[in-house]
Amino acid sequence: MVWSGLINETRLAARSLAAYATDWVSPTLRLGVTGLSRSGKTVFITALVHGLLQASRWPVFEAGASGRIARVRLVPQPDDGVPRFPYEDHLQSLTGPDRAWPEGTKRISEIRLAIDFASNSGLMRGSEKTLTLDIVDYPGEWLLDLPLLAKSYADWSRESLDAARRPPRAGLAAAWLADLGQIDAFGLADEAAARRLSDGFTAYLKACRDERVSLSTLPPGRFLLPGEMEGSPALTFAPLDLGGRTPPGDSLAALMERRFESYKRLVVMPFYANHFATLDRQIVLVDALAALNAGPPALADLEVALSEVLTAFRPGANSILSAILARRIDRILFAATKADHLHQTSHDRLEALLKRLTDRAIGRAQFAGAKVDAVALASLRATRETTVTRKGRPLACIVGAPLPGERVGDEIFDGLSDIAAFPGELPVDPDVLFAGPDAFRGEDYRFVRFRPPLADPAQALPHIRLDRAVEFLIGDRLA
Repeated sequence: MVWSGLINETRLAARSLAAYATDWVSPTLRLGVTGLSRSGKTVFITALVHGLLQASRWPVFEAGASGRIARVRLVPQPDDGVPRFPYEDHLQSLTGPDRAWPEGTKRISEIRLAIDFASNSGLMRGSEKTLTLDIVDYPGEWLLDLPLLAKSYADWSRESLDAARRPPRAGLAAAWLADLGQIDAFGLADEAAARRLSDGFTAYLKACRDERVSLSTLPPGRFLLPGEMEGSPALTFAPLDLGGRTPPGDSLAALMERRFESYKRLVVMPFYANHFATLDRQIVLVDALAALNAGPPALADLEVALSEVLTAFRPGANSILSAILARRIDRILFAATKADHLHQTSHDRLEALLKRLTDRAIGRAQFAGAKVDAVALASLRATRETTVTRKGRPLACIVGAPLPGERVGDEIFDGLSDIAAFPGELPVDPDVLFAGPDAFRGEDYRFVRFRPPLADPAQALPHIRLDRAVEFLIGDRLA
C-alpha cells in the first residue's frame, strides 16, 4: 500500500509538472463541482456556463460587470475518455415548455470554456488574455469514498456497524443486521452469502438516502451509483463483525477484505489520481434544507459528511513548488443551495447555518492556507417574493409553481399553478438546531419544492448570489 501510494504520488507530480509548463503558455483553471445527491450540481453548472456565454452582467462578478470579458466560447475538452457535460440538453430541460429539473449527476463529466478578457493588472493592463476553464462534475458520494484509502477493512467494518446500530439508522438496517447475525464471518467463503449481504447492505444505504431520512455519510459511494461496475466483485462486499480477530485466508471475511481493497484500488484510487488530484478550485453544494426537512439526525449527519469531505482534499495555497510537484486546491466554496425556497430575510440565516455545519472543515482548510468561503445561493431562482396579509399580520412569502405532487396541508399541487407560500423563518442563531434530538423545539421545517421558472434561454437567468460564487471561484484569475 505504501509503495502503491508512492507510485501514484510520483505520477501526480509528473502530471503537475506538465500542467505547470502548459499553464505558462495557455493558463487553465480546473474547477471541481460536487455535492451529495439532489444538491443542485447539474443546475449550478448549467447556470454558470449559460451566464458566462450570455455575458450576463452579474454585479458581484467584477470582470463581467466591468465589461472586461470580450467573449466566452465552448471549446472541445482535452480528455476524450470523459463524457462531456450535456449543457445544451440541461438548458433545454430547464427552459423548455416542460420546465423540468434535469436528472442528477451519476458519473463524472467535463465541459471546457475559453474566456477572452482584458487584463486589469500591472503592466498587462488592457492586453487581451485567455483563461481556459475546465469544469469537472462528479458525484459527492464518490468524494466521500476518498477517506477509505486510509482505512483498513476492519476499521471500516467497525465504523459502519457502529453507525448502523444507532438511531436513526438502526431501523433502516434491521433486515441487513439480522441477516448478518446468521452469518459466520470466519467460515468458508460463500459467494451466495457475499452477494446476499452486499445486496442487503446496499438496500440499507439506499434507504438512508430517502428524502424522509436524508442521511449523508453513506460510503462506499459506488454502491449507490455503481455505473458500469454494477454487479462486479469489487462492489460485492459488506462490513462484517470481526471482533478484532484476523480472518483465515479461505474465510468469508477474507473474501470481503480482499474485495474492499480491490474497491479502493480499482475505483477510488483511479478517481483520485485521474480526476480529483488535478483540481485547482472546488465548490461543494449542500442541500441543507433537505436535512432540515428530515430532522435533527439528518442535520447532524450532514455535519459529519462535510467534515469528511474536507479530509479528502489537498487544500493549501499554491506556490511555484506546489504547482510543479502537486497541484493543490487553493479555494473551496461551500454553497447552500435552494435559497429561493426561503424569503430573502432568511438567506443570511441559511448562510450562517452552512457556516455552522462546516466550522470544523473550514478551520482545517484555512489552516492549510486555502481560501474558504460559504454562501447561500440559488443557481436558478424558481420563486419571487411577495407580502401577504393574514389576520392583519404581514407575512413575507414566496411565489412559485410547486412540483407536481407537492403537498401543503391537505392540498396536493398539479405543477401548473403558482401559489404564495410562507416558508417560515430559520433561527437567527443556528446553534439552536444542534441541541440534540429535540433541537427544533416544535418547529416543523417543511420546504415546498418548486418547478423551474418561466425563463428565456436567450436572456440572463434569474438567480440568487450566483455571481458571488463565480467571483470567488474564478474572479482572481480574470484580473
